[in-house]
Amino acid sequence: MKAVATLALLQLYISATADLVTAEVSGNVPIETALSASPGDIVVLPCYTAGKVTPLVTRWTKSGREIVTGGDPTRRFIVSPNGSLKINGTMPGDVGNYLCNSTLPDNSSFLARVLLQVTSGPENVSTSISPATALSNRTLFTYRGSSVTLRCSSSSYSSQHLTWAFRGDSSSNDSLVSGSGSSLEFTIQDIQPSAQGFYSCRAHNPVSNVTVNSSTELLVYYVSDRHPECKWTLTQNTSLVQFTCTWLEVYPTPKLRWDMGPFQVADSLNVTMSRSTLSDGQTVNCTAQDQHLGPEKEKSCSFTLKLPFPEGEPLVSTLEASNVTLTCTETTSKPPAITTWRKGVQQDYIESGSKYILSLEGPVFKLTIVNVTKEDEGFYFCHSENPLGLRELEVELTVKTSSAYTGVVIGIFIAALIVGSAVIIAKVVYNSRDRICLGGFGQVDDDGGDVLSLVESDDEQVFQDAVPRLPPITNGHHTTLVQIHRIPSSDHEDAETADTSPQQQEDTVQTEEPVELVEF
Repeated sequence: MKAVATLALLQLYISATADLVTAEVSGNVPIETALSASPGDIVVLPCYTAGKVTPLVTRWTKSGREIVTGGDPTRRFIVSPNGSLKINGTMPGDVGNYLCNSTLPDNSSFLARVLLQVTSGPENVSTSISPATALSNRTLFTYRGSSVTLRCSSSSYSSQHLTWAFRGDSSSNDSLVSGSGSSLEFTIQDIQPSAQGFYSCRAHNPVSNVTVNSSTELLVYYVSDRHPECKWTLTQNTSLVQFTCTWLEVYPTPKLRWDMGPFQVADSLNVTMSRSTLSDGQTVNCTAQDQHLGPEKEKSCSFTLKLPFPEGEPLVSTLEASNVTLTCTETTSKPPAITTWRKGVQQDYIESGSKYILSLEGPVFKLTIVNVTKEDEGFYFCHSENPLGLRELEVELTVKTSSAYTGVVIGIFIAALIVGSAVIIAKVVYNSRDRICLGGFGQVDDDGGDVLSLVESDDEQVFQDAVPRLPPITNGHHTTLVQIHRIPSSDHEDAETADTSPQQQEDTVQTEEPVELVEF
């Protein structure tokens, strides 16, 4: 069947090109025709086709040697009545220039030259890509960073041209390398995901103009060096939370799972959990696994849940008609808590306005109350809630009027006045210490000087016989008496007494200075 189909094609080709074989009878100039055939084909070389005249004699030669022909069908070369040469089972050795010399009935001659080319292929085109692994659908995959070699081979006669081409997401039929020969290689160093696509080896026979393609899809797998990312998303229902696990820069799509749940093939995996399934200090974990690398290449991410814990000053006081700011700091909550300010036992929600100003500075939530009045006095609550639960900071605000501080100011002034007076009196007494000697009665100065005795008015009767009483002061106050005595030294006195006569001693006593009285 193959030979019959080939013969039909050759006859069609010969019929289409018959007008090119024109007889130049008068000049005997040969007409050249080129034909090609595959090994085993039946080919017919035309000779005289200018008219319906049957040549009397036809001779065929190849490279100057006459071809032995005959009418036996078993022979490979047969000359038809119209002078054409039929070759059965064409062989590669049949390649060459054939010359036809026909003698027409009018004794004129006709020359025709035919160039026969025997071609085969391209056939048995095979490709290989390594290192690579075949999937069940015969698609190949390799890993990012590998050095991949592409090989293509084909059999073709008499020559062939091989080309490696690539078609990917960002390119179309880009020629990578070309060459002549039975095989062709091309190496991709450090292959990247952008090199994923279809690789085609194109084999072309320039003689027969036949082209054969062999295509292979190559996938480039890669696993990110980073761990998957775990994050949360709060919902309108504060008792619910959505956890999301994402592992990007991974191909093919990885397998993800939350805690002990089943693995699912996805780039991102979401799970919604309620307050009843969560607890303070609980660790939530996501495991990511490459589809082909298996458990030994697992990566994971996790976070530990924490209840909110608002902190701040529980007692705050301020003056009426002033501005006061209540603060609340929350840094421990995970997932982050929603923090609001509320007032009173009913915990009325506070919103920003002319009376209240809400602000946030990092983790510090501030509530500023403008123009405080007694009505603003009471309890305020810093309300922090996350999916695990609710915690509050209670702040008691006390508002004082300005009159409440008047007594305090007066008291402080009086106390300061008393302390100042005491300091002044003490300083005066200290500066007069050379005139006053504080001590008991009968104390004697070592130098025989004056002695100052201070006697309280209640004890004055001790000296009633020795000291005359002074009349009372008109203001009714008691009078303090001060007696100044000149007392000689005892040793000196004894010596003097021993040396004087009794008369001299009597005179001395009579001449003693009177007591001086000083009134304060």
